[in-house]
Amino acid sequence: MNWKNKEVLCIGGTGSLGKALTKELLTNYSPKGIRIFSRDELKQGEMRHELCSEFNNPPVSFLIGDIRDRKRVELAMKGTNLVVHCAALKQVPSCEFNPMEAIKTNILGSQNVLLSALENDSVEKVMAISTDKACYPVNLYGGTKLCMEHLFIDGNVYSSGRNPRFSCCRYGNVLGSRGSVVPLFKKQYAKNKTVTVTDPKMTRFWITLNQVAKFIIRSIEDMAGGEIFIPKMPSASILDIMNAVLPENHNAEIKTIGIRPGEKLHEVLITKEESLKMISEKGRFVIKQDPVLPAIEFEYRSETNAQWMTVEEIKQMVGG
Repeated sequence: MNWKNKEVLCIGGTGSLGKALTKELLTNYSPKGIRIFSRDELKQGEMRHELCSEFNNPPVSFLIGDIRDRKRVELAMKGTNLVVHCAALKQVPSCEFNPMEAIKTNILGSQNVLLSALENDSVEKVMAISTDKACYPVNLYGGTKLCMEHLFIDGNVYSSGRNPRFSCCRYGNVLGSRGSVVPLFKKQYAKNKTVTVTDPKMTRFWITLNQVAKFIIRSIEDMAGGEIFIPKMPSASILDIMNAVLPENHNAEIKTIGIRPGEKLHEVLITKEESLKMISEKGRFVIKQDPVLPAIEFEYRSETNAQWMTVEEIKQMVGG
């Protein structure tokens, strides 16, 4: 795909992923233009300054708006070719205690993105960003992301094989993103050498921001519409993450505080039911809309994953 004649809209683009995706596109793909759509003017100002210091006159514009406002989304999307939908309320406790707000943004806001794309003739592809918490959801955040996935996958019915086409990317925890445990562990240790851990047995899938950005771009290039793309990711325990980011031979006091409301001990990226529609490719799994033969039933779970990171490998990921 030739990105040089594509106008890209990144919705929720001032977050950690949006910034990484923008930098990857500017560095290696040279799109015609990138529009950053978000509701936070401070983050937009900071991102504008950061991009201008790293790139020479980058073709990036910034649009204030909220995905809850459909008319604003339609206007922001006008004339764009590729849309990446990153906007969401993501913090599990926040969604648990503010359910209506999570529904308004993650479900109704996503519907606004879908309908705006269907009504804009220029839009070719829309990639929605999901999470492992959408599999067997036990919290409201996961439930809203499951709804979002269904909205976008089923959105292909309305385009009937023509543009726009809709797909999703689903992945696990991102090392180094805002809200990650990495900066939390460092801050806690620097303050009083005491680190809080929800449960020492907890495991998660892990990936870096740069890896996610490259994966999303590859998936956009390959998507035909209706797929859920999932990177093959290593697992690590929460204690190994802690030991990797704290100083070597640290003497931190570890306090176990228990799992938070809506939190799982382990995560799932592919359910048994989805595995019947899944194909395995180099570096990723792809869930299709129809069953795939021969089908092999399995669950892609963080605690039974075949790929695990050592503490040294985690250090390299955090450093990269």
